Amino acid sequence: MIMFFEALFKNLSTWGLPTLVLLLGLVEFSLGLYKKHWNRNEILLDIACFTIPKLVVRPLVAYFGLKVLPLVFPGYKDAFEWVPFWWGFLILCVADDLTQYWYHRLHHEIPFLWRFHRTHHSAPYMGMSMASRQNIIYTLFFSQTYVTTTLVYLGLGYPALFVKGIKSIITTLAHSSIPWDKPLYERRWLHPVAWVLERLISTPATHHAHHADTSDDGVGYYKGNFGNMFFLWDILFGTGLITRQYPASYGIKSYQQEEWYAQFLWPILKSRKEGSELAPNGPMVQEDEPALLPSTPQPA
Repeated sequence: MIMFFEALFKNLSTWGLPTLVLLLGLVEFSLGLYKKHWNRNEILLDIACFTIPKLVVRPLVAYFGLKVLPLVFPGYKDAFEWVPFWWGFLILCVADDLTQYWYHRLHHEIPFLWRFHRTHHSAPYMGMSMASRQNIIYTLFFSQTYVTTTLVYLGLGYPALFVKGIKSIITTLAHSSIPWDKPLYERRWLHPVAWVLERLISTPATHHAHHADTSDDGVGYYKGNFGNMFFLWDILFGTGLITRQYPASYGIKSYQQEEWYAQFLWPILKSRKEGSELAPNGPMVQEDEPALLPSTPQPA
Protein backbone atom coordinates (compact mmCIF):
# COMPACT_ATOMS: atom_id res chain seq x y z
CA MET A 1 0.00 0.00 0.00
CA ILE A 2 2.83 2.40 0.88
CA MET A 3 4.54 1.64 -2.42
CA PHE A 4 1.28 2.31 -4.29
CA PHE A 5 0.82 5.77 -2.78
CA GLU A 6 4.51 6.56 -3.31
CA ALA A 7 4.12 5.71 -7.00
CA LEU A 8 0.86 7.68 -7.13
CA PHE A 9 2.46 10.89 -5.88
CA LYS A 10 5.51 10.43 -8.11
CA ASN A 11 3.20 10.25 -11.14
CA LEU A 12 0.76 13.04 -10.28
CA SER A 13 1.30 14.70 -13.65
CA THR A 14 0.21 11.54 -15.52
CA TRP A 15 -1.97 8.80 -14.01
CA GLY A 16 -1.53 9.73 -10.35
CA LEU A 17 -3.97 12.61 -10.04
CA PRO A 18 -6.89 10.95 -11.90
CA THR A 19 -6.38 7.88 -9.71
CA LEU A 20 -6.36 9.98 -6.55
CA VAL A 21 -9.52 11.80 -7.64
CA LEU A 22 -11.21 8.50 -8.47
CA LEU A 23 -10.36 7.07 -5.04
CA LEU A 24 -11.61 10.20 -3.30
CA GLY A 25 -14.78 10.12 -5.39
CA LEU A 26 -15.41 6.50 -4.41
CA VAL A 27 -15.10 7.42 -0.75
CA GLU A 28 -17.49 10.34 -1.16
CA PHE A 29 -19.98 8.25 -3.08
CA SER A 30 -19.84 5.31 -0.66
CA LEU A 31 -20.51 7.67 2.25
CA GLY A 32 -23.56 9.06 0.45
CA LEU A 33 -22.18 12.59 0.45
CA TYR A 34 -23.74 13.44 -2.92
CA LYS A 35 -27.12 12.38 -1.52
CA LYS A 36 -29.93 12.69 -4.05
CA HIS A 37 -28.44 15.64 -5.96
CA TRP A 38 -26.25 13.62 -8.33
CA ASN A 39 -28.78 12.80 -11.06
CA ARG A 40 -28.06 11.79 -14.65
CA ASN A 41 -27.68 15.36 -15.88
CA GLU A 42 -25.20 16.22 -13.12
CA ILE A 43 -23.22 13.02 -13.66
CA LEU A 44 -22.87 13.63 -17.41
CA LEU A 45 -21.79 17.23 -16.83
CA ASP A 46 -19.21 16.27 -14.20
CA ILE A 47 -17.80 13.49 -16.40
CA ALA A 48 -17.54 15.79 -19.45
CA CYS A 49 -15.84 18.54 -17.44
CA PHE A 50 -13.40 16.09 -15.84
CA THR A 51 -12.39 14.06 -18.89
CA ILE A 52 -12.43 16.33 -21.96
CA PRO A 53 -10.00 18.99 -20.64
CA LYS A 54 -7.59 16.30 -19.42
CA LEU A 55 -7.82 14.03 -22.47
CA VAL A 56 -8.25 16.64 -25.23
CA VAL A 57 -7.66 20.29 -24.30
CA ARG A 58 -4.49 20.07 -22.21
CA PRO A 59 -2.67 17.53 -24.41
CA LEU A 60 -3.44 19.60 -27.51
CA VAL A 61 -2.30 22.84 -25.86
CA ALA A 62 0.91 21.17 -24.68
CA TYR A 63 1.59 19.58 -28.09
CA PHE A 64 0.97 22.69 -30.21
CA GLY A 65 2.50 24.96 -27.57
CA LEU A 66 5.80 23.13 -27.71
CA LYS A 67 5.62 23.36 -31.53
CA VAL A 68 4.85 27.09 -31.60
CA LEU A 69 7.05 28.33 -28.74
CA PRO A 70 10.32 27.61 -30.59
CA LEU A 71 9.04 29.79 -33.44
CA VAL A 72 7.96 32.62 -31.14
CA PHE A 73 10.91 32.43 -28.75
CA PRO A 74 13.75 30.87 -30.77
CA GLY A 75 16.85 30.21 -28.75
CA TYR A 76 15.06 30.34 -25.40
CA LYS A 77 14.57 26.61 -24.93
CA ASP A 78 15.77 25.71 -21.41
CA ALA A 79 16.92 29.30 -20.98
CA PHE A 80 15.92 29.28 -17.30
CA GLU A 81 17.12 25.78 -16.51
CA TRP A 82 19.70 27.32 -14.17
CA VAL A 83 16.98 28.71 -11.86
CA PRO A 84 16.93 26.82 -8.51
CA PHE A 85 13.88 24.65 -7.86
CA TRP A 86 12.37 26.78 -5.08
CA TRP A 87 12.80 30.00 -7.07
CA GLY A 88 10.98 28.27 -9.92
CA PHE A 89 8.27 27.28 -7.45
CA LEU A 90 7.82 30.90 -6.31
CA ILE A 91 7.80 32.19 -9.90
CA LEU A 92 5.03 29.76 -10.79
CA CYS A 93 3.00 30.63 -7.70
CA VAL A 94 2.86 34.23 -8.88
CA ALA A 95 2.67 33.58 -12.63
CA ASP A 96 -0.04 30.95 -12.30
CA ASP A 97 -1.95 31.04 -9.03
CA LEU A 98 -2.08 34.82 -8.61
CA THR A 99 -3.23 35.32 -12.20
CA GLN A 100 -5.82 32.60 -11.65
CA TYR A 101 -7.08 34.43 -8.56
CA TRP A 102 -7.81 37.50 -10.68
CA TYR A 103 -9.19 35.42 -13.55
CA HIS A 104 -11.60 33.77 -11.12
CA ARG A 105 -12.48 37.01 -9.35
CA LEU A 106 -13.26 38.88 -12.57
CA HIS A 107 -15.70 36.13 -13.60
CA HIS A 108 -17.67 36.97 -10.47
CA GLU A 109 -17.46 40.72 -10.79
CA ILE A 110 -18.10 41.24 -14.52
CA PRO A 111 -21.63 40.20 -15.63
CA PHE A 112 -20.54 39.28 -19.18
CA LEU A 113 -18.00 36.79 -17.81
CA TRP A 114 -20.29 35.25 -15.19
CA ARG A 115 -22.03 32.83 -17.57
CA PHE A 116 -18.67 31.26 -18.48
CA HIS A 117 -18.07 30.48 -14.80
CA ARG A 118 -21.66 29.76 -13.76
CA THR A 119 -21.30 26.03 -14.39
CA HIS A 120 -18.77 25.78 -11.57
CA HIS A 121 -21.33 27.12 -9.11
CA SER A 122 -24.51 25.52 -10.38
CA ALA A 123 -24.34 22.21 -8.48
CA PRO A 124 -26.35 22.06 -5.23
CA TYR A 125 -23.63 19.88 -3.70
CA MET A 126 -19.89 19.83 -3.09
CA GLY A 127 -17.52 17.04 -4.07
CA MET A 128 -14.17 16.34 -5.70
CA SER A 129 -15.83 16.51 -9.14
CA MET A 130 -16.52 20.22 -8.57
CA ALA A 131 -12.81 21.05 -8.90
CA SER A 132 -12.95 20.50 -12.66
CA ARG A 133 -16.60 21.43 -13.29
CA GLN A 134 -16.17 24.34 -15.71
CA ASN A 135 -17.53 25.62 -19.00
CA ILE A 136 -15.18 24.70 -21.85
CA ILE A 137 -14.57 28.38 -22.77
CA TYR A 138 -13.54 29.14 -19.18
CA THR A 139 -11.16 26.18 -19.38
CA LEU A 140 -9.67 27.22 -22.74
CA PHE A 141 -8.62 30.61 -21.35
CA PHE A 142 -7.42 29.14 -18.05
CA SER A 143 -3.85 30.30 -17.41
CA GLN A 144 -2.39 27.16 -15.84
CA THR A 145 -2.20 25.01 -18.98
CA TYR A 146 -0.42 27.70 -21.00
CA VAL A 147 1.87 28.80 -18.17
CA THR A 148 2.92 25.21 -17.47
CA THR A 149 3.64 24.53 -21.16
CA THR A 150 5.65 27.75 -21.49
CA LEU A 151 7.68 27.11 -18.35
CA VAL A 152 8.46 23.56 -19.47
CA TYR A 153 9.86 25.00 -22.71
CA LEU A 154 11.88 27.60 -20.79
CA GLY A 155 13.47 24.93 -18.60
CA LEU A 156 11.28 25.21 -15.50
CA GLY A 157 9.42 22.02 -16.22
CA TYR A 158 10.17 20.24 -12.95
CA PRO A 159 8.91 22.99 -10.60
CA ALA A 160 5.99 23.66 -12.98
CA LEU A 161 4.83 20.04 -12.93
CA PHE A 162 5.44 19.84 -9.17
CA VAL A 163 3.28 22.91 -8.48
CA LYS A 164 0.63 21.65 -10.89
CA GLY A 165 0.39 18.39 -8.95
CA ILE A 166 0.35 20.03 -5.52
CA LYS A 167 -2.19 22.61 -6.68
CA SER A 168 -4.46 19.91 -8.11
CA ILE A 169 -4.40 18.06 -4.79
CA ILE A 170 -5.19 21.22 -2.78
CA THR A 171 -8.04 22.35 -5.02
CA THR A 172 -9.53 18.86 -5.22
CA LEU A 173 -9.46 18.47 -1.42
CA ALA A 174 -10.88 21.98 -0.96
CA HIS A 175 -13.89 21.06 -3.12
CA SER A 176 -14.33 17.63 -1.53
CA SER A 177 -17.41 17.00 0.58
CA ILE A 178 -15.16 15.42 3.21
CA PRO A 179 -14.42 18.15 5.83
CA TRP A 180 -10.84 17.05 6.47
CA ASP A 181 -10.02 20.39 8.13
CA LYS A 182 -12.71 20.05 10.82
CA PRO A 183 -10.46 18.26 13.37
CA LEU A 184 -8.13 21.26 13.24
CA TYR A 185 -10.94 23.47 14.57
CA GLU A 186 -12.24 21.01 17.16
CA ARG A 187 -8.93 20.37 18.95
CA ARG A 188 -7.55 23.40 20.75
CA TRP A 189 -3.93 22.29 20.51
CA LEU A 190 -4.29 22.26 16.69
CA HIS A 191 -5.66 25.82 16.47
CA PRO A 192 -2.25 27.37 15.68
CA VAL A 193 -1.91 24.93 12.77
CA ALA A 194 -5.42 25.76 11.61
CA TRP A 195 -4.74 29.51 11.83
CA VAL A 196 -1.72 29.24 9.53
CA LEU A 197 -3.15 26.65 7.14
CA GLU A 198 -6.48 28.38 6.50
CA ARG A 199 -4.72 31.64 5.66
CA LEU A 200 -2.20 29.96 3.40
CA ILE A 201 -4.18 27.47 1.27
CA SER A 202 -7.80 26.82 0.34
CA THR A 203 -9.55 24.47 2.75
CA PRO A 204 -13.05 22.94 2.67
CA ALA A 205 -14.37 25.52 5.17
CA THR A 206 -13.12 28.56 3.24
CA HIS A 207 -13.83 27.26 -0.25
CA HIS A 208 -17.20 25.70 0.56
CA ALA A 209 -18.23 29.18 1.73
CA HIS A 210 -17.48 30.42 -1.79
CA HIS A 211 -19.93 27.85 -3.22
CA ALA A 212 -22.78 28.65 -0.81
CA ASP A 213 -26.10 29.78 -2.30
CA THR A 214 -26.53 32.57 0.25
CA SER A 215 -24.47 34.84 2.48
CA ASP A 216 -27.35 35.63 4.83
CA ASP A 217 -26.14 33.09 7.39
CA GLY A 218 -22.75 34.75 7.82
CA VAL A 219 -21.03 31.57 6.64
CA GLY A 220 -21.51 31.60 2.87
CA TYR A 221 -19.33 34.06 0.99
CA TYR A 222 -19.64 33.72 -2.77
CA LYS A 223 -18.48 37.34 -3.12
CA GLY A 224 -14.98 36.40 -1.99
CA ASN A 225 -12.71 33.47 -1.05
CA PHE A 226 -11.52 33.32 -4.66
CA GLY A 227 -8.18 31.65 -3.94
CA ASN A 228 -7.45 28.37 -5.73
CA MET A 229 -4.24 26.88 -4.34
CA PHE A 230 -3.42 29.81 -2.07
CA PHE A 231 -5.98 31.53 0.13
CA LEU A 232 -3.18 34.00 0.81
CA TRP A 233 -4.34 36.13 -2.14
CA ASP A 234 -7.72 36.67 -0.45
CA ILE A 235 -5.92 37.77 2.71
CA LEU A 236 -3.74 40.22 0.78
CA PHE A 237 -6.58 41.70 -1.32
CA GLY A 238 -9.24 41.77 1.40
CA THR A 239 -11.63 39.25 -0.15
CA GLY A 240 -11.30 36.52 2.48
CA LEU A 241 -13.79 35.40 5.10
CA ILE A 242 -12.86 32.71 7.62
CA THR A 243 -15.58 31.29 9.87
CA ARG A 244 -14.46 27.65 10.33
CA GLN A 245 -18.03 26.64 9.52
CA TYR A 246 -19.66 25.02 6.49
CA PRO A 247 -22.68 26.33 4.53
CA ALA A 248 -26.00 24.55 4.89
CA SER A 249 -26.66 24.62 1.12
CA TYR A 250 -24.78 25.16 -2.12
CA GLY A 251 -25.31 26.28 -5.70
CA ILE A 252 -27.10 29.27 -7.19
CA LYS A 253 -30.70 30.26 -6.60
CA SER A 254 -31.47 30.59 -10.32
CA TYR A 255 -30.32 27.06 -11.23
CA GLN A 256 -32.78 25.31 -13.54
CA GLN A 257 -30.91 22.05 -14.01
CA GLU A 258 -29.86 23.29 -17.45
CA GLU A 259 -28.85 20.54 -19.86
CA TRP A 260 -25.32 19.28 -19.26
CA TYR A 261 -24.22 20.10 -22.81
CA ALA A 262 -25.46 23.70 -22.46
CA GLN A 263 -23.56 24.19 -19.21
CA PHE A 264 -20.42 22.68 -20.69
CA LEU A 265 -20.53 24.23 -24.18
CA TRP A 266 -22.38 27.55 -23.78
CA PRO A 267 -22.54 29.70 -25.92
CA ILE A 268 -21.84 27.09 -28.64
CA LEU A 269 -24.86 25.13 -27.41
CA LYS A 270 -27.60 26.81 -25.42
CA SER A 271 -30.23 25.70 -22.96
CA ARG A 272 -33.89 25.19 -23.74
CA LYS A 273 -34.88 26.34 -20.24
CA GLU A 274 -36.87 29.54 -20.66
CA GLY A 275 -35.41 32.55 -18.89
CA SER A 276 -32.15 30.79 -18.11
CA GLU A 277 -28.87 32.68 -18.31
CA LEU A 278 -27.76 29.97 -20.74
CA ALA A 279 -30.85 30.16 -22.98
CA PRO A 280 -30.98 32.10 -26.28
CA ASN A 281 -31.42 35.80 -25.43
CA GLY A 282 -31.21 34.89 -21.75
CA PRO A 283 -30.11 37.50 -19.19
CA MET A 284 -26.43 37.83 -18.39
CA VAL A 285 -27.33 37.57 -14.72
CA GLN A 286 -30.64 36.60 -13.14
CA GLU A 287 -32.18 39.45 -11.18
CA ASP A 288 -31.98 37.43 -7.99
CA GLU A 289 -28.47 36.15 -8.68
CA PRO A 290 -26.42 37.22 -5.65
CA ALA A 291 -22.94 36.33 -6.87
CA LEU A 292 -22.43 39.64 -8.66
CA LEU A 293 -23.97 42.06 -6.16
CA PRO A 294 -21.65 44.74 -4.76
CA SER A 295 -20.03 43.71 -1.52
CA THR A 296 -17.73 45.04 1.16
CA PRO A 297 -14.63 42.89 1.63
CA GLN A 298 -14.70 41.01 4.91
CA PRO A 299 -11.70 40.66 7.23
CA ALA A 300 -10.25 37.19 7.46
